[in-house]
Amino acid sequence: MSNAKVMLSSKEQELVMNADWILTKNAVIQKIHTFFGQICTVYQNEVALNIALANEPAFTIGPKISKGENYEGLPWVMLDYPRYFEGQDVFAVRTFFWWGNDISIHIQLSGKFKTFFSNAIQQYFQLRIGNPHPNYEWFICVNMEDAWQHHFRPDNYRRAAELNPAILSQLPFIKMAKKIPLSEWDDTSFFLQQTFKEVLQILTNQTI
Repeated sequence: MSNAKVMLSSKEQELVMNADWILTKNAVIQKIHTFFGQICTVYQNEVALNIALANEPAFTIGPKISKGENYEGLPWVMLDYPRYFEGQDVFAVRTFFWWGNDISIHIQLSGKFKTFFSNAIQQYFQLRIGNPHPNYEWFICVNMEDAWQHHFRPDNYRRAAELNPAILSQLPFIKMAKKIPLSEWDDTSFFLQQTFKEVLQILTNQTI
């Protein structure tokens, strides 16, 4: 006879016996999925207004929303638009909900896109030296080995205000991001729309 046995703590046993919390979690994830669909329409409208980028092939690929249960052990929902992944050439804006942490928006450029847009991005940060965004500041990825991490710990992202913009030319890819805490949920839609619009303006070297 097997002696296999798993011991549960009192907290774990309480959760196992309560289905309501997992049903609530599933409902929240579905709402985030719906919200990302809505915000993507807002993004697409912003692109349509930007003549310089409206015909960029990366924006003609349909958006993709995906979800999972285990980014560092926690559920997530992700919207990719634009999303161009061809070998070394990457042009992506990723909106990322991470349970218990934040909602963030990341722009990632490599290959021909890094070459094409890097000067405009460096000029933007050069102009803002000593004058970071008053509410939601930019972070620059300093992780040279893994472009697919989205946490904001110092080994992955550093505040742009702490870095010399010249570092962008030395990185194997350009990845920058902003985040908003989940405690500011009511401001999330405005934050994402404004940040996406700012991304488009940066890439086209428009005055912000």
